[in-house]
Amino acid sequence: MQKKEPTFEEAMDLSLLCSKAWEEGELSDEVLADKVAELLASRDGARGFLVICLASDCPLMDRLPESLVLQLRIAGEIIVDLTVRNLAMSTAMALHHQRQEDFLRQSCSERVTARSLDLLRLLDPKKVKSRLETLLNATNHGKGDDVAFLEKWGYDNEQKLAIASSVYEVAEQ
Repeated sequence: MQKKEPTFEEAMDLSLLCSKAWEEGELSDEVLADKVAELLASRDGARGFLVICLASDCPLMDRLPESLVLQLRIAGEIIVDLTVRNLAMSTAMALHHQRQEDFLRQSCSERVTARSLDLLRLLDPKKVKSRLETLLNATNHGKGDDVAFLEKWGYDNEQKLAIASSVYEVAEQ
C-alpha cells in the first residue's frame, strides 16, 4: 500500500507539531529528522515544512540538528529550489514592506531571507550554485526559467536588484 503524501496544509501542521515537540525535548534530533524526511519526499510536504520553519517563530532553523541537515541535503534539488524561491520572495517582500513602512512585516521577511541564506550555505554547493545562477540569469538578464516566476509576482527592477544582491550573499561568510 502506497503511503499518502501530505497536502501543503497537513505538512505545515505536522511541521509545527514536530518542531514544537523537538523544542520541548519530546523528540530527539534523529526522530525529528526521520519525520521531516517523510515530508521532504513530496513538493507539498517540503513546502509546508519550509513555510513553518523559515517564517514562523520556530527556532529549528536557527539551530539545525546535524541529522536534519543530512535529510535536507538528501532531499536535494527540491529543497534547493524551494529555498532559493523563498530567498527571492522574502527579499522582494522585505523591500515592499519597507516601502509601505510596515516594519514588522519587513522584519519577518528579513528573517526568512536570513534563514534561507543560512540553509542554502548548508546544502549541496553544486546544486545551490546551479539554481542561483538560474535565478541570476532572470534577475540580471531577463532570461531563463525564472523569468516567469519573477513576472508572476510582479517584482520591479529594484526588487530584482535586491534579489540578485541576496543571491551573492550566499557565497559570503
